[in-house]
Amino acid sequence: MNSPSETRTRTSVAAPRTAAMRAGPSQLVTPAQARQLVRHTLTALGPLRASQVEDLLLVTSELVTNAHRHGGGVTSFGIAVGRDRVTVSVADSSGEPPRHELRDELRPGGFGWPIVLRLCREVTVDTRPDGKTVHAAVTVDR
Repeated sequence: MNSPSETRTRTSVAAPRTAAMRAGPSQLVTPAQARQLVRHTLTALGPLRASQVEDLLLVTSELVTNAHRHGGGVTSFGIAVGRDRVTVSVADSSGEPPRHELRDELRPGGFGWPIVLRLCREVTVDTRPDGKTVHAAVTVDR
């Protein structure tokens, strides 16, 4: 397992995308709206294990929340469906990559990024001068 601050790299073979959706900032404002879009997409896939759906919804919430708290808000949102994975992509206007700082004391917050890293098969961060996009892929059985 990677250390808590590492970001997983892309695999050499890209998953085929059978469905993709994009929503800009005017269409997607809250984690609840993002979860609704993910639920709608997953419904079209047919039955998935409940744990996989829950993982995708939690990852979606954490990424959107982090974009709002640390990245200046969501600038785009996407979901891509592959043969054995579903990838949620969240872009924001901060070029700073996500990081996890180990804490000596108990404080609220700071658990989102480690949760994303733990639940996802693969996590990548694409940085640009005007921001970044986090791509988080969760394994699904279809």
